[in-house]
Amino acid sequence: MDPNEYQRIVETYLDDVYRTVFCCCRNKENAEDAVQNAFLKLLRADDLELNGDEHIKRWLIKVALNECKNVWKSFWNRNKVSFEELDTDPAYHDNIHEEVLEALDKLPPNYRAVIHLYYYEEYSVKEIAMILSLSESNVQVRLKRARDKMKVLLGEESL
Repeated sequence: MDPNEYQRIVETYLDDVYRTVFCCCRNKENAEDAVQNAFLKLLRADDLELNGDEHIKRWLIKVALNECKNVWKSFWNRNKVSFEELDTDPAYHDNIHEEVLEALDKLPPNYRAVIHLYYYEEYSVKEIAMILSLSESNVQVRLKRARDKMKVLLGEESL
């Protein structure tokens, strides 16, 4: 891959990919590792055919989310105890009502991912299905269930 093109891709998509992965990992270090691994895979992929910027972004998000899943499945992550709470939130958290953010944090990672991609990254159901390798109906079900859980967590009068 051309170094200038790679640099452009990193500068263009680093924040978007990081925000998406952070939403699922809920840990700065794990999100950084997942994003770094995704960009390394892009750099090492010789035969990868990416058609256009939107395809590159989707590919990076998909790979980074898979890296995040690998972190969650690891022995270390399943058996560690956290001693301090993470203090850093992505920039978009400033604009979200605190109750909504707390409710979002209580959702399972698979629901947080579809909510984030749909509402914050503004992907369509079809695009989310492609990114997460799910059927469109599965994405719709996850969105519905996530919304229902958010209603319960926030109370219907908040919505």
